[in-house]
Amino acid sequence: MKKVIAAAALVVFSAGAVLAADVITLQAKNGNVTFNHKKHQETLKDCKVCHEKGPGKIEGFGKDWAHKTCKGCHGDKGAGPTKCADCHKK
Repeated sequence: MKKVIAAAALVVFSAGAVLAADVITLQAKNGNVTFNHKKHQETLKDCKVCHEKGPGKIEGFGKDWAHKTCKGCHGDKGAGPTKCADCHKK
């Protein structure tokens, strides 16, 4: 029974990575942000970097979260856009 439960849990958690859109467009007043989800999955290899509670929607996601988390990560890693116009395209 434990093996069945473990297998079901693995399928559920893996489904998030499989079903996630490759590219996500986020609406913003100063220009939409195109987020390449697939590229981030392949680069980070750890969903919990962004999805702290596991695959699925990010709790508390919004402008403030994205600016702190995404821009912060890009700055820390020295890779990825950090200026407004680099992400926000009109």
